[in-house]
Amino acid sequence: MTNKHCFHYFLQGYSLIQMPGIRRYVILPMLANIIIMSLMFYWFFAKISSWIDFGFAFLPDWLHWLSYIMTLVVVVTMAVFFCYFFSTVTNFIAAPFNGLLAEHVEAILTGLPAPETTFWDIIKDIPRIMKREIQKLIYYLIWAIPLLLTYFTPLFGQTITPIIWFIFTAWMVNIQYADYAFDNHKISFNQMKVLLSQDKLDNVAFGSLISFFTMIPLLNLVIMPIAVCGSTAMWVDRYRDQI
Repeated sequence: MTNKHCFHYFLQGYSLIQMPGIRRYVILPMLANIIIMSLMFYWFFAKISSWIDFGFAFLPDWLHWLSYIMTLVVVVTMAVFFCYFFSTVTNFIAAPFNGLLAEHVEAILTGLPAPETTFWDIIKDIPRIMKREIQKLIYYLIWAIPLLLTYFTPLFGQTITPIIWFIFTAWMVNIQYADYAFDNHKISFNQMKVLLSQDKLDNVAFGSLISFFTMIPLLNLVIMPIAVCGSTAMWVDRYRDQI
């Protein structure tokens, strides 16, 4: 088991996207990320004020003195939620190209040749890839909907739920990007979750890093390929030999 920490894989992902043999596989996912993220963040910031007002309607009068703190908590929580939501939408579109990126990153890291994949191969594989993306989305919704409902519980919803929500989102972000390398090897979604659970703390920490940098303007436009490359490096170091 490697003792490399999550920040190492984040930095390694940043280094990998700059490699000559990798850059061409970064362009399409990055363009999709730039276009969709820009549009959705514009919409998010146009709506955030009305959402905050809606949330405060459920806060008891005796807690209104906490309004400034609660505003910060609500904004950060909503930002984390929509960063994941935006990433999910983008990943549906970029999934075939992210899988190709993970494939070539793994080839560089292992020294083994990458499979010969044509554009037609990618097109034919889209239904299977979309099925996997839907599987991840269903898993997310099964946990996210009950958790979101706890926001309407006075006090608990405004204090404890945001912490649980951030941890859950970090776990899901890690699953989203780790899945490309696992899926390339036809590892089932359930088996992937079991393997990732062996290093749950590190995987949640990696997902937290990606979530944090997704909220930083400009950097969030290139975070997707960095996350794919970093997760693939973690796959090579920790999980590839267990399959």
